[in-house]
Amino acid sequence: MTLNRNVTRCLLVVLSCAMHLHSSVAAERPNIVFILADDLGYGDVKAFGGDKCKVDTPHFDQLCAEGMKFTDAHVTDSVCVPSRTSIMTGRYAFRFGKAEQGGPWGFTGLRFPESQHTLGDMFRSGGYATGYVGKWHLGTRMTTRDGKIQGPENTDFTQPIQIGPSDYGFDKCFFLPGSLDMFPYAYIRGKQWQGKVTAQKGWSAFNRVGPAAEDFVDTEVLSTFCKEAGSFIHSQAKHPKPFFLFVALTAPHTPTSPESEFRGKSRIGIYGDFVMNADACIGRIRKQLADAGIAENTLVMVASDHGPGHYSGRRLQATANQMQEMEKDGHFSAGPWRGYKFSAFEGGLRIPFATVWPGVINPGGVSDALIGLNDLMATWADIAGIQLSSSQGPDSSSFLSVLQQPDQSHRRSLVIRGTRSDAFRDGDWKLILGPGSGSSGQFFTEPRSEDAWKKAIKVFGRNPKNHKELEDATFVQLYNLKNDPAETTDVSVGNQNRMKSMLADYQKLIRDGRSTPGAPLSNDRDVKAFRPPAFVWKQ
Repeated sequence: MTLNRNVTRCLLVVLSCAMHLHSSVAAERPNIVFILADDLGYGDVKAFGGDKCKVDTPHFDQLCAEGMKFTDAHVTDSVCVPSRTSIMTGRYAFRFGKAEQGGPWGFTGLRFPESQHTLGDMFRSGGYATGYVGKWHLGTRMTTRDGKIQGPENTDFTQPIQIGPSDYGFDKCFFLPGSLDMFPYAYIRGKQWQGKVTAQKGWSAFNRVGPAAEDFVDTEVLSTFCKEAGSFIHSQAKHPKPFFLFVALTAPHTPTSPESEFRGKSRIGIYGDFVMNADACIGRIRKQLADAGIAENTLVMVASDHGPGHYSGRRLQATANQMQEMEKDGHFSAGPWRGYKFSAFEGGLRIPFATVWPGVINPGGVSDALIGLNDLMATWADIAGIQLSSSQGPDSSSFLSVLQQPDQSHRRSLVIRGTRSDAFRDGDWKLILGPGSGSSGQFFTEPRSEDAWKKAIKVFGRNPKNHKELEDATFVQLYNLKNDPAETTDVSVGNQNRMKSMLADYQKLIRDGRSTPGAPLSNDRDVKAFRPPAFVWKQ
């Protein structure tokens, strides 16, 4: 009886807190500003990296001090497009079908159809004004002179684009089609190209030369985005309607192009300068909120789209593993985690994430709850009092209660992916569905996926015949992140039952088309748990 009374008392306390939080939200819905950095590592922020961080990040640190930081926050994918897809839709990117065909780099086609429900659609349906500023990288449909697939040679830059952020629920938008090292190097406001796109330019990292606006300068992009964000904030502050603003920075992703005032400012070279420049953007945007008199009723969240690329560093040219040169001097962009961008290890997937919400979130909070940025849709829906349908945000789970009580747990499991292998979190356990780092290509993390698969096949004794045989411990990795946060010791052989249980849970999540409660949904394509290279099946 005593146990039952204690359980009841605890439930009443939790319910009371939840009712208080919801009532405060309902009384005056907050403005919401989300700032997403590009390739910013966990260890690039002092509040997260601690002694392993040699860059000053006062604005991100202040946000953590005034609000709450999350130590176990993840993106769903360790590369830009699928990570941003999951954020924008609340749906795992692996569930989507083939993207609309487009050209290279920033000429990429639509990553999902116009009918897809997005953050912009959600907020607009809830009576919010919506704005998007920064890197888009989710595809556009451009006007071409010949009616064929868009590309550098046939895009008509004198005509408006046909489909962009404004078709996904954003009332106002000012954006780059891709990353700062991906042509075309020109802004789009609404659907109209800005300036005369008649030049050919390229930047330091990869020297990708392509169409550019005559007045486009790489070192002015961050300041331009901050000014545009400020203009949106001040214009909306004059109206009673709350607003949602998504600000997607282009730093510290290559090219490493800090504003002149940040050159030489850090202790570790130009990469650190660019990180400091990105950090300053947080301060600039928060100052705009304060100057507009609306900071007290604005929720601000800041995160990164995935871990750092090891090809960034002190040299402007993208150079494999040059990030390790900074590590020798004590700066670890990935923090204490193993791996980098593109990999299935924590360094590519665990990100700095913090939020401030005056009067609701207590200052100095720290949450160890497992969350994914795919959870933002459901969380913001709860905060804004917007009801999602059963098919909307099918992989998004609200962590609103954690904002009030940081010691609460959130989700038990989460799908996180490298470019060549999936991983599945279950509490402190992490299952990687494939040998090696889950990355390949020029900028892989050791061990390269293909090399690891060849080694695993030798251990297995032959090439596997089907996906069922891939479920052998030879082809997976299992880590306990509580005991082994650096993912140094694969314990799959000694934990076969746990490995099989986690794999079964992941396969069910795939089949159900969702990870939240509700009727099963369909994936847009056939999805397998394992993604081995083609040579694995050769007998």
